[in-house]
Amino acid sequence: MLIRTYRVDDRAAVDRLLAEAFSGPQPDGSPAASPPIEVVLNTALVTSVEFLPHLALVAEIDGAVAGYCITTRGWVGDGPALGLGPIGVDPSAQRRGIGSALVRETLRLAAEHGERVVALLGDPAYYGRLGFVPSVDLGITPPEPAWGAYFQAIRLGAAEADAPVGAFRYAAPFDEL
Repeated sequence: MLIRTYRVDDRAAVDRLLAEAFSGPQPDGSPAASPPIEVVLNTALVTSVEFLPHLALVAEIDGAVAGYCITTRGWVGDGPALGLGPIGVDPSAQRRGIGSALVRETLRLAAEHGERVVALLGDPAYYGRLGFVPSVDLGITPPEPAWGAYFQAIRLGAAEADAPVGAFRYAAPFDEL
């Protein structure tokens, strides 16, 4: 597996991957949107001012895109932070550690670039293995209180005294959903 930075010519492959990864029924049993909201969101994110090209990654297996992860500028209070997602793995390649590898590489790159906080909405059992904790444990309020423990965050190398606290805000395209 090769993890590399997203390129513009990856767009069709990433759109297909996200559509396939998120095309199943929603948690409430309703059918997925067509195209899934993750495809629409990703398109808006890669063209937004909050897009951070060095934090949009693809995983390739035998030259084909098998996984994707994007992280964009967000805020905790008035301080900069990162919002991770969407992240997806081709259904035929799931359960091989691709998603975990993409998140780990994202966290490594984010820390290398001086970022202090990454937040996401996802399964606590999965992301907890990667070091994420409920955001409220770090003094970070989720954008939607109902998300509870599913809204998680991780600190990257920041001293406790310097860690931002307050309400989290995603990049503008999240608000336009």
